[in-house]
Amino acid sequence: MKPEKIMNGIAKEILSALKELKKAKTPEEKLIHSKIIKNLCESQGVFLNFMSDMDLYSDAGFYEDDDAPIPF
Repeated sequence: MKPEKIMNGIAKEILSALKELKKAKTPEEKLIHSKIIKNLCESQGVFLNFMSDMDLYSDAGFYEDDDAPIPF
């Protein structure tokens, strides 16, 4: 699966959960939706950290220093 597709999917779910939070009336409903949003944001953060570790968004896709160790 493409990273952009995953990021777009998570972002859409966050926006959807925020809209549901806006509609929530009771404190219990608000708590449920805020936990969902927190989990989605943490998932997005984990994915962003993973992508930065894999260096997917470098300009050339290669390390500038050819003598650098292999990243795995």
